Amino acid sequence: MKLVDMTIKNYLDVLGSDAPAPGGGSVSALSAAQGAALTAMVCDLTIPKEKYAQHRELCEEVKGASLKVYEKLVEGIDKDTEAFNKVSAAFKLPKENDQQKAERSRAIQEATVTATEVPYETMELCMKGLAETARIVGKSNPNASSDLGVAALNYAAGIRGAYLNVMINLPGIKDQAVKERFGKAEDMVREAEKLAEEIYGEVLSSLL
Repeated sequence: MKLVDMTIKNYLDVLGSDAPAPGGGSVSALSAAQGAALTAMVCDLTIPKEKYAQHRELCEEVKGASLKVYEKLVEGIDKDTEAFNKVSAAFKLPKENDQQKAERSRAIQEATVTATEVPYETMELCMKGLAETARIVGKSNPNASSDLGVAALNYAAGIRGAYLNVMINLPGIKDQAVKERFGKAEDMVREAEKLAEEIYGEVLSSLL
């Protein structure tokens, strides 16, 4: 059964068990997906109201973009656990002769690259989602402004968590050229943290 098809209670029970997966990568994707869903919700609470007609077109754009990000992040919840399981399976392959050792090593490398790509994609999606959320701060239904602040917090948690999952897998990749594909991870975290803090600060200021 897919994680996304579980009830919240069942998911949390599995998460809190001694099962090694789901873990931080899936949680990071879920956190970010909540951010995307909140932004889409704020758009839905703005679009139909004549009072905010001047923001309708913008909110329609942001809603569409946020839902695309949301769909990808939801996929990432299970993709991260599947990637972890592939790494575990690769390490359990036999290594009794040179051929088996070579096949095992190749399988480990392929699985490790995938296990790094998945959270890196989560990071990229967080960046896109935060940028969309920032577009409607102060330009959407003010009664739901706090939800944009919470969206930013969820995106920030998602990208930070995904970054940790990139970093823990990176040393296992032997190909330097492949490693370089993830070279923007640290910069993305810094940029996302700055933007999330700006969104949160602007929302908070509007409530004081």
